[in-house]
Parts: sequence; C-alpha cells; structure tokens
Amino acid sequence: MDNIMEENWSEIAITVDTKDIETAGNIANMVVPYGIYIEDYSDLENEVMEIAHIDLIEESLLNADRTKAIIHVYVNPHENPLEAVSFIKERLDSENIKYEINISNCATEDWVNNWKQYFHPMPIGEKLLIRPTWEDEYDPQGRTVLHIEPGLAFGTGSHPTTKLCLETLEKHIDKDSTVLDIGCGSGILSIACLLLGAKSAFGVDIDSLAVKTAKENALENGFKDDKFTVVQGNLSDKVTGKYKVIVANIVADIIMEFNKEVGRFLEDDGVYITGGIIESREPEVLDSFGENGFKVIERYEEKGWLVFVLKKA
Repeated sequence: MDNIMEENWSEIAITVDTKDIETAGNIANMVVPYGIYIEDYSDLENEVMEIAHIDLIEESLLNADRTKAIIHVYVNPHENPLEAVSFIKERLDSENIKYEINISNCATEDWVNNWKQYFHPMPIGEKLLIRPTWEDEYDPQGRTVLHIEPGLAFGTGSHPTTKLCLETLEKHIDKDSTVLDIGCGSGILSIACLLLGAKSAFGVDIDSLAVKTAKENALENGFKDDKFTVVQGNLSDKVTGKYKVIVANIVADIIMEFNKEVGRFLEDDGVYITGGIIESREPEVLDSFGENGFKVIERYEEKGWLVFVLKKA
C-alpha cells in the first residue's frame, strides 16, 4: 500500500453495519474494480481460530466494533474522487444502507483542483469530443463537442462504463430517438444523445445535486427544458410514457430491480442499454434480463465492465 500512498491516491473509508457489507462492498467495487479492502471483525474469534489455530488476538482488535465493517476504497490521482464519493453515496442511499464516509487527510478543494489537471478533452466513439468546461484551448477535430462540468455528480466520460455507454449510444441514436436516462448523474449520456440528434431526453436521478448539475450541463450545451427534462426520483417512480431508447448506467443490483419495470416504458422496437455491470455479476444479470422478457443483442466490455444492448424478446 505504501507505493499507492506515495502517488497521492485518495482513501475513502465507508463504515456500514455488518449486515450490509456484501451489498456495500459490491457498490464500492463498482467504483474501483481494481480492489477494495474490507475490515470486518464480526466473526473475529472463529476466523482467527480457523486461519491461525490460536486464540490470542490483539486487544485493539478485540475492542473493535463488531457491529460495523469498514470498506477502504483507493482512488488514483487521475480519477475524480468526488465522483467516486457521489456514486457511492447515491447507491447506498438507494439501497437504504446507513453509512459514514471519511476521506483521508485531503481537503475537498485540493481534490477538485488536483484531479482536474488530469481531465482533458477526449474523443469518444466516432463523433464526440468530451470537453471539461475549464479547458479553453482544444481542437474539436471535426467532432461534436460535449461541454461538461461534473462537479460532484457521477459522469465525466473517463470511467470505462460511461465511455462504453457513450460509444454504444452513438450506434443507436437517430433523429427520432426519445431517450430515458435512469440514474443520469451529470447528465452526460442524455446530453450526448441530444448532440447526436435525439428528439428529446428525460433524466432521473435520486441525488438532488446530480439533478442540479445535469440541468446546468444541459444549458451549457444549449439544451433547455423542452429538450432535456431532469427530475429527482427513484428509478421509474416519476416516469410516464414510452421511449425508443432507455439507458441505465448504474449498478447490477439496481439494474436487476429496474428490469422488472423497464418493459412498460420501452417502445416495442426500442432498445434498452445497461451499463455499470462488473464482470463477476454477469450471470445473474443475464438471468434477470431473460426473466423480464429481454434478449441481449449486443455486449461490450472494457476493463472488467460490461454494457448490454437489449430488445424485448
């Protein structure tokens, strides 16, 4: 771990009740698939006896709170730690998990400024260039420019799952597309769809800060409420009507929950695009698609993250 700290990685420590550790661990793994570390002392005596065949345990461990577990997440300096914290909070809230989050000795303002130096304009797919709003000198290279200030909301385009979703949407958006974006975060996917020619987009996010950020980013790209509507809500509780394209870039557990209701909002010939699924969850997610009347027509993978394109079976 020493070399990690030397590179100024940020440590996020999430404390949860031990009963919630599996779900919370899966959510943390969504943010950093390259590794998390979990402190869980709920069954300390038995585990030590099994591993070491001794019953001598350090007093500090014996005194540790057995009802709580701590997940340690390390975010490298090239990624936005605020985005990671926002993502984790939003997903834990949606699962009704109580938590405390502590960030290692690094002020929020430092983070904001530190990670920004690594986020430069980047081409994605064939048509888009993602440009952070603080970068004034850039060459569009003939691409359509998407201006983004993610703030604390998830979605810069640099995370593999967001990038894969953007590349996939590019293949499926046309001038007749109406888009529903579940868990819209910074609004990046909805705004990309509109820039690619979609007729309208409707975004939903559980986090009020994400809703505010998404609206601001839409305006930054020239889209008012008539083109992009964004509301605070949980999954489809604020959704009506039918859409040609539905995109959900969230986490496996919540996608499996959403699979039960998405069918009634998808036009019969429409596509349902899901991202944010880590490879180890693929079998159960595929089962859920089948159980809810969907067939996979495309599958994309990058760095252990999966995106699926589905149609009604």
